[in-house]
Order: sequence, then structure tokens, then C-alpha cells
Amino acid sequence: MKTIIKNGTLINEGRKTNADILISNGKIEKIAAQIAVNEAVNEIDASGLLILPGCIDDQVHFREPGLTHKGNIYTESRAAVAGGITSFMEMPNTVPNALTQELLEDKYQIAAQNAIANYSFFMGASNDNLEEVLKTDTAKICGIKVFMGSSTGNMLVDKESVLEGLFSRVGALIATHCEDEHTVRANLAAFQEKYADQIPVSAHPLIRSEEACYLSSSKAVALAQKFGARLHVLHISTAKETQLFENTLPLEQKKITSEACIHHLWFSDTDYATKGNFIKWNPAVKTATDREGIWEALLDNRIDVVATDHAPHTIEEKMQAYGAAPSGGPLVQHALLAMLDKVKEGKITIERVVEKMAHAPATLFRIKERGYLREGYAADLVLVDPTPSATVEKKNLLYKCGWSPFEGHQFSNQIHSTYVNGNCVYNNGQIIENSLGKRLLFIPR
Repeated sequence: MKTIIKNGTLINEGRKTNADILISNGKIEKIAAQIAVNEAVNEIDASGLLILPGCIDDQVHFREPGLTHKGNIYTESRAAVAGGITSFMEMPNTVPNALTQELLEDKYQIAAQNAIANYSFFMGASNDNLEEVLKTDTAKICGIKVFMGSSTGNMLVDKESVLEGLFSRVGALIATHCEDEHTVRANLAAFQEKYADQIPVSAHPLIRSEEACYLSSSKAVALAQKFGARLHVLHISTAKETQLFENTLPLEQKKITSEACIHHLWFSDTDYATKGNFIKWNPAVKTATDREGIWEALLDNRIDVVATDHAPHTIEEKMQAYGAAPSGGPLVQHALLAMLDKVKEGKITIERVVEKMAHAPATLFRIKERGYLREGYAADLVLVDPTPSATVEKKNLLYKCGWSPFEGHQFSNQIHSTYVNGNCVYNNGQIIENSLGKRLLFIPR
């Protein structure tokens, strides 16, 4: 049966319009001010609600396979749709690391049976799998992930010859984690000498410093410029790094792009005093000046997309001493709501939020027929109720890890419902278990 969503306010392609949306066979069949249908339809009244294209998160760690005590594709994709994220791109540092085409395809098979959102997975690079990376089908894979800083497993790429091989030979988008390993290790050794195993978490942005980030990011940009590679630098955490990126070309023509993450836009180093390891991420949350610099670059289009770097760990793991506590935290359930709070503050417009969280990821990754409210496109959309949500508490979290850095906060909006491929998968606080997401497809470069 077709579905018609009536009387909502659409936020799409820089405009607000009052329109109906007719959905048929998983796609948007028609968008018009008033749609009359002469057949049985499932009618949804969206009066008072905002209708946005579903968010596309280009960086998550859903922990499956191998780390499923922290999260898995089943649990975290449900948290994602509860937050208005209808498509995700997951990173390769699961266990085993996704360093072969076979191991990568295993993850797609897991998602095909368990993901309620649409999905794609990055192929992982290491110091010794270049030939395997070159087998990647760019029509079916979002990109290649290169850790130019310490990471999980055998995924640190620090050999100059390998980096040059990747940047000169890989035709796919190369997404990089940029922190200079030598600098981080030297900073850590200095703090260990001073504090032994009692390093305070407030030292995290000094250990994983501005210098470490800039050295690595500037190297990645230089390699991309030298070889003409398609580079996407993930989770920019310093104001200095934003100088590496330009806004002189439209996004579809850019060969070097970048991403900001929710935590770097929301928190600063003053929050370590109250949040501790629960805001310990790599790269680190840094100063308020860095946060402001990231906002400025996001708003003037030097930074192209907003993502989460959703990376859950158990409460027990996070409660350890700084040196033992892993980096990362869960964000997909609250990322859109966090950005909508910034709309209320006047920091950004809702049209720009939609651009940075839906349109731009679709354009940047060349995703087929998603990311916009357009006739013929997949019916991935989120209905937002512009009234305050319930306070974030453990009882209303869907993350398997059971905690959030936003606990105690009340957002200024709430997610009313989420549709993936025309199917309602979340409605008024409830996950609807009647459909699964689809594999994202891409227009080859």
C-alpha cells in the first residue's frame, strides 16, 4: 500500500515548503502542495512536524564482528534510526580487521540480516594489503579507510611507500584518521614520566595535540595534491587544521574534503572536569577556540559534512583510569537533536543542518538516489517534532553500551518518526521491526 504524509513542513535543498509526500514501493513518487489519491493509502498527518531527508552518517563504529560486547549492527542501527539517521558508513577496525574483500563482504552479510538502516562499509588499508585494496568495487563500497595514527589491530599505515602507493593508485575515496603517531607517543611518554599511571584525562588533548593532528592532516592533503587522489579527512578537531581546506569549488567538484563530528562541535576541554573519560575521543576534544574554529569552517564550507564517529564502549571500560580507558562514545541517537539545539541557539540554520547531515554526505560520496527529498529518490526521511524531548536518561537509550555523554540534557526537539526506504522503522519512541535497510550504492568516480 502507498503512504501519503500530509501537511508537514519540508526542509530540503535550502528551502522550507508546506507539501505532501506520496511514497510508493520504497521511493518518493510525488511531492506537491496537495496530493489527491484515488486509491487506498496509509495516510499520515504531519501537521506541526518538520520533514527532513534522513541523515547519512559517514563515520560509525558499530563493533561487529568481534567487539559485540560494546555494540552490534542490530542494536546500533536501531539507535541510529531513533535519532533520524537512515544510512550509515561503518569503519573497518572491527575484529578481524576488514583488510580483505572476503572479510569486508562478511560485514555486508551481517548487515543484510540485521541493519534497520541503510548501510555501507569502508575497506581497510594496512601496511601490507595494497593489492587487496585495489580490488575494491567503487560502485558498491563507500571508500578506503587509512589510519594515519594509532588504531585497532594491524591498521596503522605509517610506511611512506605504502601511503604513496595508496594515494597514487587507489581510485576510490580515501578517508583518513589523521594524528601523527610519533608526536602522540612522545607526548604520552612525557606525561607518563610525570604522572606514571595517574595521568589526568585533562591531558588527553595535550597528548593527542594540535601539532599531532596538523602534522598528519597536512601530510594527507599534500599526498592527495601530489597524486590527484580523492581525500576525505575525518573528524577535524583543531582550528589550525581548517586552514588546509578550501571553499572555492562546489562540493561535487572538490577532490579534498573534510568532516566535523558532533563531539568536537559540542564539547571543549573544560568539560573533562565533569565528563571525564566519557568524552575521551581520538582525536581529542580540544579548546573552545578550536571548537569555534571548526564551527566557522563548517559554516563557510571549508568543512563539508557533520558525522558522529559513533564508537561505543562499555561503562566498565570507560570507568577505568585514563590510560586504560578506550577512546570513543555513542552518539547516533542524539546527533541530529544536538545540531537542532544549535539551530535554536542561532548557531546554524535548520537548512544548513540538513545540508551538512543529508545532502552533503550524499553528494560527497556520490550515493545513488538518497540524501534529498526528490521524486524518484528513496523514501528515507525523518519527521521532527519541534517540542522539547524527554531528558536523556539510561532508560531511554537504545545503545547497547547503555550510556550517553548527553545524559541529563533535554533537547529542544524530538524525533517523531523515521522512514527507511518508505518503511516506518521508528515511531513515537518505538522501534518498528518490520523491515531492513539496504546496501548503499554509489556512482563510480
